[in-house]
Amino acid sequence: MVAQPNPALAMRSDSERQIRSTVDWSEAAVYGEHIWFETNVSGDFCYVGDQNCMAKLLQKPLSRRKCAACKIVVHTPCIEQLEKINFRCKPSFRESGSRNIREPIVVRHHWVHRRRQEGKCRQCGKGFQQKFAFHSKEIVAISCSWCKQAYHSKVSCFMLQHIEEPCSLGAHAAVVVPPTWILRVRRPQNPLKSSKKKKRTSFKRKSSKKGAEEGRWKPFVIKPMPAPLMKPLLVFVNPKSGGNQGAKIIQSFMWYLNPRQVFDLSQGGPKEALELYRKVHNLRILACGGDGTVGWILSILDQLRINPPPPVAILPLGTGNDLARTLNWGGGYTDEPLSKILSHVEDGNIVQLDRWNLHVEPNPDTSPEEKDEAAADKLPLDVFNNYFSLGFDARVTLEFHESREANPEKFNSRFRNKMFYAGTAFSDFLTGSSKDLAKHVRLVCDGTDLTSKIQDLKPQCLVFLNIPRYCAGTMPWGNPGEHHDFEPQRHDDGCIEVIGFTMTSLAALQVGGHGERLCQCRQVVLTTSKAIPMQVDGEPCKLAASCIHISLRNQANMVQKTKRRNSMPLLNDQQPVPERLRIRVSRISMRDYEALNYDKEKLKEASVPLGIIVVPGDSDLELCRTQIEKLQEEGDGAKPKTLSFQKLSPKWCFLDSTTADRFYRIDRAQEHLNYVTEISQDELYVLDPELVVTQTVSTSPAMPDLVDSSATSPGHHFAFPSSSSSPPSSPAPSAEPERCLPHKDDLLIEAAKKGNFSKFQELHRSGKDLMVRDSSGQTVLHHAVKSGSKDIVKYIIENAPSEILDATEEENGETSLHQAAALRQRTICHYIVEAGASLMKTDLQVTAGTVAVGLSGATRGLARSRTSRRTEQWCFV
Repeated sequence: MVAQPNPALAMRSDSERQIRSTVDWSEAAVYGEHIWFETNVSGDFCYVGDQNCMAKLLQKPLSRRKCAACKIVVHTPCIEQLEKINFRCKPSFRESGSRNIREPIVVRHHWVHRRRQEGKCRQCGKGFQQKFAFHSKEIVAISCSWCKQAYHSKVSCFMLQHIEEPCSLGAHAAVVVPPTWILRVRRPQNPLKSSKKKKRTSFKRKSSKKGAEEGRWKPFVIKPMPAPLMKPLLVFVNPKSGGNQGAKIIQSFMWYLNPRQVFDLSQGGPKEALELYRKVHNLRILACGGDGTVGWILSILDQLRINPPPPVAILPLGTGNDLARTLNWGGGYTDEPLSKILSHVEDGNIVQLDRWNLHVEPNPDTSPEEKDEAAADKLPLDVFNNYFSLGFDARVTLEFHESREANPEKFNSRFRNKMFYAGTAFSDFLTGSSKDLAKHVRLVCDGTDLTSKIQDLKPQCLVFLNIPRYCAGTMPWGNPGEHHDFEPQRHDDGCIEVIGFTMTSLAALQVGGHGERLCQCRQVVLTTSKAIPMQVDGEPCKLAASCIHISLRNQANMVQKTKRRNSMPLLNDQQPVPERLRIRVSRISMRDYEALNYDKEKLKEASVPLGIIVVPGDSDLELCRTQIEKLQEEGDGAKPKTLSFQKLSPKWCFLDSTTADRFYRIDRAQEHLNYVTEISQDELYVLDPELVVTQTVSTSPAMPDLVDSSATSPGHHFAFPSSSSSPPSSPAPSAEPERCLPHKDDLLIEAAKKGNFSKFQELHRSGKDLMVRDSSGQTVLHHAVKSGSKDIVKYIIENAPSEILDATEEENGETSLHQAAALRQRTICHYIVEAGASLMKTDLQVTAGTVAVGLSGATRGLARSRTSRRTEQWCFV
């Protein structure tokens, strides 16, 4: 008879017991301890079983926790029961004892029963059928937490010999730190009492030496085995970067790797981990965070003087991510599977990154009237990896940081941050706060005095650039083909690029322009005669009059993401690459993508055919993008009202439909790194974030003929397949909803014009359509914005279809957001943007969202005409 758990004791012991959510590196660490995170999953039953489950005994819902390393789920009070049935997590270390002469050199499987399992059985090759997946109690699979192999839970598939088989550690074995490498060592024993014959001085000397040894003692040591093909990985995650992404990424990496090679930077920084692993051969580092996180890790590597320094890869979680863009890791992490990222880290090339010293000395020639008591006497960082700048951009960044520190509650959304940045930039431009920068700067590069050149240029910003990217992806040095007197920029040539920006070149930078190239040099002496705002890799300050020496510090090893071949069906070693590929292209709306992301078949069914392209077999996605855009251009001649012929929005991106068990987005900046055959087999899918499906498509829309990358005839047009039920000559029926047709003198429009909220609400409840338009194509939202009625605007946003947010009137093509910005209605702008209005809709070549962002400048009383104000605000955002 099995003893039943006592609910009262279990609940009390749960409150007394510490539930670990981090890896324990102390000498009290428990072998096979789980790492628990709160979860709200409802489909996974408690792993202890009904007989031991506290929720079953108490007959009430309880909080659940999920182990990051082995992915079992239990109720929080049931954790103690899990310990009683002796189910441990996959071991992350091994014990070292004097009696253990033959230390283990292999890793055993860690088998876990699963009620739900993706993939196929390794033994029979069949899928795992689970009926009533969210309620079934049947165990359908047994899988290993290390190598991820899975078998059917039956004797014919999972055999006894599998239990003791050595584990290969799976597809990412080359980057996994085996638990056999990590040893827990015993604390040194107290020395035996010395013999009475020994002198007292001798006893003291030995005691102090032993005490020093005990002070250096660490509970864990790393003893790597010789493995020349391995590239062990350390993962450092900054959970403060990227919203809540950091915490989720930590859990995912603990599942794929050994939890003791994944570190949370908020728990003490990277130094102790790097010291622990410093003797591991071929070590690589993955920094998950912004460029500041990467700089932090590189600085610690400098302090520890590890030789050779391990190369650093980047998973971009920050905002700018300019260094990540330079090394092909993209401008931000979306939803790419971490298993593929691990493969890229393993296969990436090692490149060098120049790092530069900043040595600051006070300027002794400064006049007393130029001294600023509030200015700092040193920079926030003494080394930079990306850039160092002074003037206009540093002033805007400094004002933002100071305002955020003074009132952090006012900077709790990205929209407000952008509004503040735009307003500060606009006001600084009008006041000309940096226009006299050239008068207070002396610049000497490699012994050549460039002060006169700066005074002629009169820049408002000086940038010392180490990498090609700056300010969230712009390229201030320009493209390599544009250089005449200078060499193309590199991050490993030991040279730094000096660039000057006037207000004109700053505005041009946002649309592909570049700054004034001053020189490429190896040493810089910059002398300032008054306090000037400066920033080092995004960290701003106002530095007192100083003499700044810039010189090369060293070169760091970095991992650059490279284009790689997967063993896809079309591109394995046995089959040659096809000469040409005929690929069908379909697009998916953001709404369907978010709802069906983990169901590939349903997502494919929800896709809308776009056309067919023909490309060479070894094409990358950049070439495919060109062909798809050509497909769109040629389709402009015939525009039937079907979803197939809605033009792609500017923000569309490719979807990988084959690599993982779900679809995921591919960053625009990484398209040149992916072959088309890596992400698709017979159909290529793209995600259109602004595609609005306003009708139910019961039959497949018309498919345009193919576009061949080798076709050059300008007269090539689409041919539409004919239908037996409707001859080709018959016009296509309009799919435009009747509610979007103009109606004159509508009572609902009159109520919106007058701002009569009660009348407006009464008319809508009586059956009036909120999508009605007047003779000029203006919606009720346009009229509500003009009347300034916030109540009507909120009511329309809450009750009308989302298409109304981006509806444009006929005369100027303005959306309601355009008009709200022109009328300086900040609150209404905020309502419309928060509701999801497109920031890509344009009026007179101006982005609607950018106009709205610029409102903070307008509220400062800076009167401008509508067109000129929009143009100026757009230039400096």
